[in-house]
Amino acid sequence: MSATNKALFLDRDGIINIDKGYVSQKEDFEFQKGIFELLNHAKSLGYKLLLITNQSGINRGYYTLKDFENLTEYLQESLLKELGFNLDGIYFCRHAPEENCACRKPKPSLILQAAKEYQICLEQSFMIGDKESDMLAGLNAKVKNNLLLTTNFLKTSHSWIQCKDLKEMIHWIK
Repeated sequence: MSATNKALFLDRDGIINIDKGYVSQKEDFEFQKGIFELLNHAKSLGYKLLLITNQSGINRGYYTLKDFENLTEYLQESLLKELGFNLDGIYFCRHAPEENCACRKPKPSLILQAAKEYQICLEQSFMIGDKESDMLAGLNAKVKNNLLLTTNFLKTSHSWIQCKDLKEMIHWIK
């Protein structure tokens, strides 16, 4: 079966919500400015919306898997209420970096798993993140378009696009 769908692979902390460090409770969860517009724009163009997130707080003992699941449910319910749709898929790694697992970004396995399950054409897709590990995961998975949210523009030889806010990203997604 050929890959016919396009996707936005989205990091959570720093893209979907403001990264306050190990966010695990809905009281601490605050949507990033511009995320609703970005998601709505992408959905209107037929993109699948797939969350790709490192959540090492689980294995570090900062919060439980149930906490993550509850917050994810809150995220999905909030998007449904605000936009009339939610994320198509949720993929997460619970491991700390020192565990050297196969799923933690910048390794590409979560993106590749999502691409296989949703028949995603990586050439037509975007990885959207706020950290180098997000961009490297996209590059390692051969996602053609990588958008980095940053206010500290990096000098890099990599082929990712640096944007100052989510609103600027909308202009790249066609």
